[in-house]
Amino acid sequence: MKRSRTESLIGRREFLKRGMLAGVGVSLLPIAGAAEAAIEPAPHVQRYATLGRTGLKISDISFGASRLTSGQEDLVRHAFDSGINYFDSAESYTGGESETVIGNALRGKRDKIHLTSKIIAGADDKRDAMMTTLEGSLRRLQTDHVDVYFNHAVNNVARFKNPEWYEFTESARKQGKIRFTGMSGHAGNLIECLDYAIDSGHFDVILCAYNFGQDPRFYQHLFHNFDFVALQPDLPRVLTKARAKGVGVVTMKTLMGARLNDMRKYESGGATFSQAAFRWVLGNPNVDALIVSMTSDQMIDEYLGASGWRATAASDLPLLNRYASLNSSSYCRHGCKECESSCPYGVEISEVLRTRMYAHDYRDMRLARTEYAMLATNAAACLSCDAKPCAGACPHGIATDALLAPTHRLLTA
Repeated sequence: MKRSRTESLIGRREFLKRGMLAGVGVSLLPIAGAAEAAIEPAPHVQRYATLGRTGLKISDISFGASRLTSGQEDLVRHAFDSGINYFDSAESYTGGESETVIGNALRGKRDKIHLTSKIIAGADDKRDAMMTTLEGSLRRLQTDHVDVYFNHAVNNVARFKNPEWYEFTESARKQGKIRFTGMSGHAGNLIECLDYAIDSGHFDVILCAYNFGQDPRFYQHLFHNFDFVALQPDLPRVLTKARAKGVGVVTMKTLMGARLNDMRKYESGGATFSQAAFRWVLGNPNVDALIVSMTSDQMIDEYLGASGWRATAASDLPLLNRYASLNSSSYCRHGCKECESSCPYGVEISEVLRTRMYAHDYRDMRLARTEYAMLATNAAACLSCDAKPCAGACPHGIATDALLAPTHRLLTA
């Protein structure tokens, strides 16, 4: 979709406010004076996407509730009032507070929203325990069913081979407690797990990490005269396959670390880095929607500035390039795992650095410590290691040898 440069600078809402059609490359009146005199409409969802074969119509930018804590009901209500109708949570988020807040805030609105929850169903877990976990989520959410129930943070195909999961989901469907099933993932074996889930035919929705820093198209724009090894060369293929098979695609981790404040001085004309990052993701026709952690009314309003877009704006690429340049030496690429074979102790390096991101970039120590405690092999071994095995092991220049031990100390203190 081709857009005028002026439209790109002033944003979609201003463009629509002036009564023009989105996507038409025409000249606009000068912003000065007219913009000041006009009343800016409240930010609102501009597009609802069909989530694959589920048929659910969900807001293209939706509410991620991993950081939602007690007392934030008004935040959820603001999202709902802004047109957001898809609320993504999990029984593990903030010790159950996330689901409780959503249940309190959206009581009486069940027919207007779509709710999801998640469980980490292991390779040996039993269906009765899974049902107990689901029923706990339903109580907290104050509903008799969730629209999508995810097997959460899958990084091992063995978890898909547990027959108890399928017996549980079939029983829960028959009882009306879940409508559709999904899998979520963002770690080293992401592609393998996504391929298995999609090919199996047992999952209606996938929730996966996807951002401009993982997309080969972004680097082709920057390095079109060079051969470049993509960070996730198979991710576009997998998303295309999901679309072909009718599997709904929701993406997360779309802000590549969410260091928003780093970018404020480079933003101009009302366009922000977060909006540029969202437009990149939503510009992929195989992506139905994205979820993002929302922690303030102002953040919701900013994020919804990208709702309705299906292509990047003219000013987006310089912002994304600037962000990638600033953060390339500190941001661990989800699903890369090129460094992990260097560790003689089997430390899940990329997962350790993901939890570090929650602490340093998100500034959410509670989330960071909760996620770190769930790792099968954390960085405890790094405390007594001379760090030589992983020094220089990251192809993107991240100093893993200097980050792992401090991360363990920080998140276990």
